[in-house]
Amino acid sequence: MVSAHDVAAYILREQGPLSAMKLQKLVYYAQAWSLVWDDRPLFAERIEAWINGPVVRELYERHKGRFDIRDWPDGNPEALDANGRATVHAVLDYYGGRNAQALSDMTHAELPWRQARRGLSDRDRGAREITLESMAEYYSSLPADADAEA
Repeated sequence: MVSAHDVAAYILREQGPLSAMKLQKLVYYAQAWSLVWDDRPLFAERIEAWINGPVVRELYERHKGRFDIRDWPDGNPEALDANGRATVHAVLDYYGGRNAQALSDMTHAELPWRQARRGLSDRDRGAREITLESMAEYYSSLPADADAEA
């Protein structure tokens, strides 16, 4: 299994420079859709439900204080196998043209983030996990035409 760092490095190589928030959301969606399409997690690191949406803490620890991310030397984009690359490409095709705020808003409307944030105020940073199970269940339940686009 590759790491979230490998996925971030691959996304940046394919998409170009991104804001930290957009990178986090694209990594999240890559994990979610890998669970549905490949029936496996893409990476092992947990995803937390923060105020602005899903965050992989290990990625945050490397980019905190930076807005624009141009490269990810902590990851190896070559580590992704063919299925992982195909999943990331599909995610980039569907989500990559949206800005960071739009992606954050999308995650806020979706059940996995909302479930993990249940009981927290809008100001609570929170560190609750968005579970693989909640992502797999939610995204696999979307209509066939929704996941065909994603």
